[in-house]
Amino acid sequence: MEKILSLVCSVLKTTPSYWRSLTEALPLELLPQAPAPGQWSALECLQHLIDTERIFRFRLQCLLEGKDFPAFDPDKQGPKPSTPPSPPELAAEFARLRAESLQALSRIELSDLGRKARHQELGIVTMGEMVHEWAAHDLNHTVQAERAIMQPFIRGCGPWQKYFSDHVVRADK
Repeated sequence: MEKILSLVCSVLKTTPSYWRSLTEALPLELLPQAPAPGQWSALECLQHLIDTERIFRFRLQCLLEGKDFPAFDPDKQGPKPSTPPSPPELAAEFARLRAESLQALSRIELSDLGRKARHQELGIVTMGEMVHEWAAHDLNHTVQAERAIMQPFIRGCGPWQKYFSDHVVRADK
């Protein structure tokens, strides 16, 4: 548990540069493609990371103050701009928000990891559990975005498809 803050910060520091690289280097047409009906595109994963970045900082503050906090429903909450920003603009916004989060996280001490609050849906949670979830959340949506981007290439690779069976995305049932 002693190294968790350092490990989490290492993961959280890598995610903005990953998204900058994707949004600047990949053709725009790959980013908004949903891998299957009912699944998120890479761009939707990035927007979700932006929405939840604010939530994680809010939760961090609640845990420091011992205040309960509500659940977050990504399908119902989060801003929906009328004119969506470009992918590089979204990546820049995410990087800005993440820098603020890392600043807030740098003030957390090892002794803070045991702080508790009630999550509306999950019950009592600790700061330690939340920072673990934060890093896992980043990595989860990184993998999800990569799978979305992979789909047109997997579909077109003929007999090599069998090597990607773990990465094929199927529609929600």
